[in-house]
Amino acid sequence: QEIASAGSPGMKLILLGPPGAGKGTQAQELERRRNLVQLSTGDMLRAVIASGSALGQEVKAIIDTGALVPDDIMVRMIADRIEQPDCGDGFILDGFPRTTAQAEALDVMLDARNTALDHVIAMVVDADVLTRRIGGRFSCAKCGAGYHDEFQKPRQDGVCDHCGGTEFTRRSDDKPETVRARLEAYEAQTAPLLPYYRDKNLLRSVNAMAGIDEVTAEIEKILMGA
Repeated sequence: QEIASAGSPGMKLILLGPPGAGKGTQAQELERRRNLVQLSTGDMLRAVIASGSALGQEVKAIIDTGALVPDDIMVRMIADRIEQPDCGDGFILDGFPRTTAQAEALDVMLDARNTALDHVIAMVVDADVLTRRIGGRFSCAKCGAGYHDEFQKPRQDGVCDHCGGTEFTRRSDDKPETVRARLEAYEAQTAPLLPYYRDKNLLRSVNAMAGIDEVTAEIEKILMGA
């Protein structure tokens, strides 16, 4: 189903997966291979605020108070965005929905436009392996070159391969305990979405711990209906 009926966007996907599962990498591949548009809710919020539209002003006022943007406004924003010409071949939602209520609101909005999701792809990870993978990352403070405690050490301990710098930094959200907390929060928040989409026969899973090309191939098989 690469070409949808006139007036409805082509392939409509949701990628579900915790931080570090590789959603961004796979979304870029789908953009390149299938001309789909990755719709990140964070990017959309920034864009709608920058537009200065009535909706943008409404969103800015909410965010300025420190409150979360209500589901109905998020869905209105997505509805506006998928009407844009660049979404003609389809889109990938990233970061939405996060709750069953959001999933239901999204379905209502798509149904009103006589369209529906094609696939919900869950990128399944091993929490322990992912914690090691993300938790060991560090970078050169001088040139930004990336390293890893286990998988990509500098050739000379304590010296950057690229610029010879000797100072290194770690992102606070890459610490193992932070990574594990983010994974647990994701699981708690997103777990209810899995049976919701499974009941609709939309949910498919891929092993996100495999190599990038293998994950891409698995996703492609799903989209081809294999």
